[in-house]
Amino acid sequence: MSLPRLASFGAEPAGERLRRIERSPHYDAATGTFRNPVHAATPPRAEGSRLEMARVMLNRKERRPAAPVRVRRPDLAEPPASGLRLTWLGHSTVLAEIDGRRVLFDPVWGERCSPFTFVGPRRYHPPPLPLAALGGVDVVVVSHDHYDHLDMPTIRALARSDVHFVVPLGVGAHLERWKLRPDRFTELDWHESTQVAGLTLTATPARHFCGRGLRNRQRTLWASWVVTGPDHRVFHSGDTGYFPGFADTGSAHGPFDATMIQVGAYSDYWPDIHMTPEEGVRTHLDLCGTAADSVLLPIHWGTFNLAPHPWHEPGERMLAATSEAGVRLAVPPPGGSFEPSSRDLPDTPWWRASGGAGGRTSPAAAVGERAGEGAVRGSAPDGGRGKRAPGRGGTSETSAAQSG
Repeated sequence: MSLPRLASFGAEPAGERLRRIERSPHYDAATGTFRNPVHAATPPRAEGSRLEMARVMLNRKERRPAAPVRVRRPDLAEPPASGLRLTWLGHSTVLAEIDGRRVLFDPVWGERCSPFTFVGPRRYHPPPLPLAALGGVDVVVVSHDHYDHLDMPTIRALARSDVHFVVPLGVGAHLERWKLRPDRFTELDWHESTQVAGLTLTATPARHFCGRGLRNRQRTLWASWVVTGPDHRVFHSGDTGYFPGFADTGSAHGPFDATMIQVGAYSDYWPDIHMTPEEGVRTHLDLCGTAADSVLLPIHWGTFNLAPHPWHEPGERMLAATSEAGVRLAVPPPGGSFEPSSRDLPDTPWWRASGGAGGRTSPAAAVGERAGEGAVRGSAPDGGRGKRAPGRGGTSETSAAQSG
C-alpha cells in the first residue's frame, strides 16, 4: 500500500503529456530521462568524496549575512519611460516590464525553498513586497521544477488571477496537481515558442536537472528563456552550467537589452549545473556579442543558503569579472529596479552593509531608515493585501534578520 503523495511534491507526467515527452528530441528513451545539451550526469554526481562535501556544507562560516539585509520596496506605480524595466525580487525572481506587458520569472514568495514549511533553506530577507501588492501580471515564466524556482503556495496564489503560465515540458503535471486547468498554462520543449499578450516566449537549452522528490526520474525539462516584445528582448538563464550553446541562443535570438544570469550556488562539487560569476559573464558575452549596451543582472544569489561559498561572494566576483570584461552590470538590492537603457545603473555593493566581503556593519547601515510606505512585514505569498506601491521617488527600505 503506497502512501498519498504530498501535494508540494507535484506529480509525475503521465498520459498524453508523457507521450509528448517521449517524442522530444531531447529525451533519451534508453534511460527514460531528458538529457543535457552537453554531457553532464542527470541527476548530477558530486565531484570528490561525499564525506568531504558534507563536511564543507556543514561549515557555516559567512554562509549567512552578519547583519540584516536591507530590502527595497519597488516603485511600480508608473510604467518604465524606456519601455523596459527589471526589478530583482531576490534569488531568481524578476519582474520584467517589457513593452507595456509584465512578465514574472521564477516567482518564489515562500519562507523556505522546500516541500515542507518547517525545514529547508530559509530566506535571508523577506520578499520586497507582498505578492498581493505586485499588481497585474500578464505571464509567469518558470525555468524548472526545483523548489527555489517553482513554489507551490506562490503558484496557487498567482493562479487566483487570470495570469497565464509558460513552463518547460512536463512541468504542467505539477500545475494540474495544484488545480490549474490545462488552458491556464503552456508547456514548451527547447526551441519552441508561444505568444502571450503580444510577447514571444521561447524555451532555450540549459544545462541542469530537475526533480522534487528523492527519486528524480528526470521527466520534466529545464530551460532558459527568451522573451521578445515589439521593441525589446531579454534573456533569463534559469539554473544552468556553462556550455557553448549560449552562443547559438545569442545568434538565433539576440542580442538582448538585458540578461538575467545565474551566478550563485556554485561549487567545485557540482561544476556542470551551476555557473560561477566568471562563467556568467562569459555567458552574457556569448549571448550579446559586442552589444556594449546590454546589461547583465546577476540572479540566484543573496536570498537562500544553497552552496558552501560565502553568501556575498557572487556579488564581489561579479564586480571584478564585469569590470575586467567591460560588461555593464546592474546589482540592485532585493526589490531594486532599473531600466537597462539608463546610464545610471545600480552598482553599489549593498551586501557590504550586511557584513559581506569584510564590510563593517554599523547599526544604522544594517537597519536603514523606514521611509514612505511601511516596511515589509511578512513573506507568505498572500502577505496581506498591501497598498499600492508609492509614486515615483517614494522608495522605502526595510530589513530582516532570520536564522535558518
